[in-house]
Amino acid sequence: MRAVVQRVKKASVRIDGNTVGAIDAGLLVLVGIEADDCDADIDYIIKKCTQLRIFEDGEGKMNLSALDLGLSALVVSQFTLHGDARKGNRPSFILAAPPETAVPIYEKTLERFREKLHTQAGVFGADMQVELINDGPVTILLDSKKLF
Repeated sequence: MRAVVQRVKKASVRIDGNTVGAIDAGLLVLVGIEADDCDADIDYIIKKCTQLRIFEDGEGKMNLSALDLGLSALVVSQFTLHGDARKGNRPSFILAAPPETAVPIYEKTLERFREKLHTQAGVFGADMQVELINDGPVTILLDSKKLF
C-alpha cells in the first residue's frame, strides 16, 4: 500500500460539482492499493499517518501528530500511485489492485482511520477533484512494502 500524506490547512473532494468530503486542518491522504495488500499493510499506513510528527509544537518544531492534536483526515483512493513510468511515456498500472480487490481494502482502511481520527473520504473509482491548501508544504511518501 502506498500513501501520499500532506499536511493541510484545509482540503476537500468533489464529484460532479458536489462536495463529498471536506476537512479543515489535518491530513490529506492519497491511498494506492496493491493486489496483495493485507491487514498488516493497512495497520502500517494507519499507524504512520496518524502518528507522523509533522505538526509544529509551541516551539515551532515538527513534534506533534494529527492524533496528538485531534485533527481530521481526508482519505482519497488513487490507483495511479502505483503507476510505473520507467519504460516509455505511458505509465503501467499493473501493480494496482483491481476494484474487486481494492474496494474492500479501501473500506477497511477508512474504518481504521475513523477509529483514530475524524475522517472524510472520496468515492472509490469516481472522477474526483481534490482541492487543498498544503501547509508548509509538508508532503510525505509512505510505502508498506518498502520497510527496512
